[in-house]
Amino acid sequence: MPDAWSDKDERMYEHIRDQQEKEGKSRDRAEEIAARTVNKQRREEGRTPNKTTEGSGNPNTPLEERSLQELQNRAEDLEIEGRSKMDKGELVNAIRDANK
Repeated sequence: MPDAWSDKDERMYEHIRDQQEKEGKSRDRAEEIAARTVNKQRREEGRTPNKTTEGSGNPNTPLEERSLQELQNRAEDLEIEGRSKMDKGELVNAIRDANK
């Protein structure tokens, strides 16, 4: 757990981690989910300088509803060529094509 977290953040992290493990997630995956959740909460509350996501968005959210940054991150994960010059619509289509 990062040093910048408050006691409340640490309690939230431990609670989420334990809950994820009870649901059958591995320890590593449960820790990742918990840390991402706490960091997102801190970001939304303005308690961290990074106000934008570094992830690829919620996988249950349609591609059209994700931010440009999330789509660019997903395109990077998929190693899509020319992604930096694509607009949002082009990224959506490229990601869909890559997932076929």
